[in-house]
Amino acid sequence: MSMATRTDTQSPALHDADSHDLIRVHGARVNNLKDVSIEIPKRRLTVFTGVSGSGKSSLVFDTIAAESQRMINETYSAFVQGFMPTLARPEVDVLDGLTTAIIVDQQRMGADPRSTVGTATDANAMLRILFSRLGKPHIGPPSAYSFNTASVRASGAITVERGAKKAVKATFNRTGGMCTRCEGRGTVSDIDLSQLYDDSKSIAEGAFTIPGWKSDSWWTVRTYAESGFLDPDKPIRQFTKKEMQDFLYREPTKVKVEGVNLTYEGLIPKIQKSFLSKDKEAMQPHIRAFVERAVTFTTCPECDGTRLSEGARSSRIKRISIADACAMEIRDLTEWVRGLKEPSVAPLLAALQHTLESFVEIGLGYLSLERPSGTLSGGEAQRVKMIRHLGSSLTDVTYVFDEPTIGLHPHDIQRMNDLLLRLRDKGNTVLVVEHKPEAIAIADHVVDLGPGAGTAGGTVCFEGTLEGLRGSGTVTGRHLDDRASLKESVRKATGALEIRGATANNLRGVDVDIPLGVLAVVTGVAGSGKSSLVHGSLPGQPGAAGEGVVSVDQTPIRGSRRSNPATYTGLLDPIRKAFAKANGVKPALFSANSEGACPTCNGAGVIYTDLAMMAGVASTCEDCEGKRFDASVLEYHLGGRDISEVLAMSVIEAEEFFGAGEAHTPAAHKILDRLADVGLGYITLGQPLTTLSGGERQRLKLATHMADKGGGRSVFVLDEPTTGLHLADVEQLLGLLDRLVDSGKSVIVIEHHQAVMAHADWIIDLGPGAGHDGGRIVFEGTPADLVAARSTLTGEHLAAYVGA
Repeated sequence: MSMATRTDTQSPALHDADSHDLIRVHGARVNNLKDVSIEIPKRRLTVFTGVSGSGKSSLVFDTIAAESQRMINETYSAFVQGFMPTLARPEVDVLDGLTTAIIVDQQRMGADPRSTVGTATDANAMLRILFSRLGKPHIGPPSAYSFNTASVRASGAITVERGAKKAVKATFNRTGGMCTRCEGRGTVSDIDLSQLYDDSKSIAEGAFTIPGWKSDSWWTVRTYAESGFLDPDKPIRQFTKKEMQDFLYREPTKVKVEGVNLTYEGLIPKIQKSFLSKDKEAMQPHIRAFVERAVTFTTCPECDGTRLSEGARSSRIKRISIADACAMEIRDLTEWVRGLKEPSVAPLLAALQHTLESFVEIGLGYLSLERPSGTLSGGEAQRVKMIRHLGSSLTDVTYVFDEPTIGLHPHDIQRMNDLLLRLRDKGNTVLVVEHKPEAIAIADHVVDLGPGAGTAGGTVCFEGTLEGLRGSGTVTGRHLDDRASLKESVRKATGALEIRGATANNLRGVDVDIPLGVLAVVTGVAGSGKSSLVHGSLPGQPGAAGEGVVSVDQTPIRGSRRSNPATYTGLLDPIRKAFAKANGVKPALFSANSEGACPTCNGAGVIYTDLAMMAGVASTCEDCEGKRFDASVLEYHLGGRDISEVLAMSVIEAEEFFGAGEAHTPAAHKILDRLADVGLGYITLGQPLTTLSGGERQRLKLATHMADKGGGRSVFVLDEPTTGLHLADVEQLLGLLDRLVDSGKSVIVIEHHQAVMAHADWIIDLGPGAGHDGGRIVFEGTPADLVAARSTLTGEHLAAYVGA
């Protein structure tokens, strides 16, 4: 290869193009930011720290990354922009020096049953091409190996309109790999008919036991009773074979009931459309309980859960089918692909091998490609999204990460740090929102926001190096070297939850007694089987359900911008009743979603103007001035405040307001106490749920569940409650966990944070590795014993943490 010889000499003067080495932000006012001005060095790793709610995400995601994405979208034609999400310009005076932003956040992947790790990362697409080229017997193109593609056959006449119209006979075939029985889902649903109706009663006597199906409801029961297909006065168990077929499975048929045209449909398809096609998490609690009772999901007997047709399963490369390949752990699949030497598909093998090796490198080698993407934790989902960027040839890109160490054992954090540094060393700007000292330690530049949370935050307290942060005196600086110490004495268990022969996912017949009445921590490297043990085995135990198990996991709260902490926790009900009682009017007047809503903005507080492919504009409603209520409602007062002023209070202010005096409301005060207990004293009652961070949402759920009546000894199961918590807030969380245990509750925590481990009464450590190298109990005992033994990875890291 020849190379040209350079004859020019380097100019000593700096080129103008090299002077743009800063991202400049001036006057940022998104959410709680208070005119923040900051300069961030490019091609460096900058870590943003600060207490939960201090404004880190508002600055990094909602200002810098949002504006970068909006400006890129504006380079497309108006036609293309019409198909893209519209982004409003963030509230900021100057944003200069931006580069293309790639956001790798903690948002969980969609819970669509057809989405798997393989389909979400292009690995499946490459495997399908590989099998369509090398698989024996050859069954068709790549679509023949896809469980999302159904086989289609058609024939008939088509009319071609070219010059003179002409009818042409045509046939069409498409070979898909979808299993016809389960339609590519891997599971089939079985409906328990005894949960739908009481067969000893007739329809007229109210046989249906489905929520909302009253005996006189037009759209359901009356249609069955007066359709003419069934005898409404005959007990269901006495129906003839034809009546039973019509009752359960009849295709939609037009019928006339009392002169009204209605559609009659068999009970099974009707239930499937009404309940099973909807997201279970979005259902009301009583509807969800009914679905869980009435519907059982079992592995498809035809495809054995592989989702694939018989043809797709029969085609093999070196005795391995595509179903076998997707079921392997990715590190084993990598070895298998490495052993395939076929020059005709060499580029494809190289690309597939690189993708699979990226999984292993990032610490996800224990996953399999068939794993449903909805079952991944927030940390796993974030690392899966990283995979497509690891081998990217792009440089001078801004990568934005939201706590990339979430869900990682201390043993795995070093590997994540190496990946972040590699991205930086390729010439990229890496912005990381982070709380862990191990991740802050690798920063070239640190930005600390605060000093407090909510309205007490939103300012830059420190900018500079890690050493500068340590001596800065800010909340983060003071707590950076905090280390929890081991307890001198631990509580004694009052009982135990027995788990026997647990085999969920990678568990290997695990037998364990989880102690009750204490703080028990389940730990282990990522993928060792912690969640499988606790979520997959614990609540299903016959004894556990009786203990009142309350699971507070990381799933996001569902709610619109009208939902807020007051509505979510049930706090608004006692507040509305207190206002109604004090003023002698209806409680509904004090709801911005009901009779009290401002008629101009319908209680939203803002007027939304849709500008088609451009970002819509949200302007404050001029009539209610953003207060959301009708002017007449604001004339009613309680303790000298109107309802909009109460919703604008922080939890701490409202706690004092409803604690004494004219506004004294014990029911409201009790809920506010719980919110303050979990460290949410700074959020306002009317703040939209959509503006809360992940850690805030989890703590809001915890506050709500703390009111659950679970018998004398409720069992709280918490999934990484330190997610999104600042070092200073972890101490407060430990105090809360102690109070829960001291009040007679049992607390089981899945956690990697060493401070929580050190504070535990009992530790259950799984491992020794991930995937098929894990799934076993490697230690049970007190934290002091774990540190003394140093027999596991967790023990080594905990010993180093406490300085033992």
